[in-house]
Amino acid sequence: MRFASLGSGSRGNATLVEAGDTRVLVDCGFSCIETEKRLGRLGLSATGLDAILVTHEHGDHISGVARLSRRYGIPVWMTAGTAAVHRGGEVDRLHCFNGHEALEIGDLAVEPFPVPHDAREPCQFVFHDGRFRLGVLTDTGTITPHMVQALMQLDALVLECNHDPGLLASGPYPTSLKYRVGGRLGHLSNGQAAGLLEQIDCSGLQHLLAAHLSDRNNRPQLAREALANAMGCPTREIEVADQDSGFDWRQII
Repeated sequence: MRFASLGSGSRGNATLVEAGDTRVLVDCGFSCIETEKRLGRLGLSATGLDAILVTHEHGDHISGVARLSRRYGIPVWMTAGTAAVHRGGEVDRLHCFNGHEALEIGDLAVEPFPVPHDAREPCQFVFHDGRFRLGVLTDTGTITPHMVQALMQLDALVLECNHDPGLLASGPYPTSLKYRVGGRLGHLSNGQAAGLLEQIDCSGLQHLLAAHLSDRNNRPQLAREALANAMGCPTREIEVADQDSGFDWRQII
């Protein structure tokens, strides 16, 4: 199994997951043209995508989904709640799944799990191929016991480190937005992300990548330090997903 990011942050998110002959895209918050360009940087084409999985309806995760799906005939999977409020246009091959039940797409088993976020029916995912487990958690304001259980015994984890509370408090956002971002239905701070790592079994983690960093309310080094402290490892071992370039393929072996 391997995974890569086309970009991660408040201006767009998309993550690739591949196992065997199956390749899926988790979210598509970029325009169709931009997504094609970013796929091209990895030597890929959208024609090679077997499905698009959507976590929730916010624009930085779903804005490019409908157009990419229609152009290339790619099936789209999302919860019924997300589908009900999706404003990105119709998709040709829409499948709704239960956020509490596993599904299979080709060689990938997908375990969705619900998260507290200010969307209609948001979820995140754990992927496995019968041997390895990859967790993707990019949008939640709170860590729940169910999420902790879902993320146990992972081999790789893409983990939201959206903001530093001090930078958020002193930053340029209006007060209402600061409360939203830092609230229980908003986004994880560096400290909250580190707290999650202290609750799950990280003994098998081969890759840990900080994702969805705010360009105004966080700094990559702050995210690295928080996660490294929780893991008891040097900061150089913590990788950060970039808004413009994401990150290249990471292989789980």
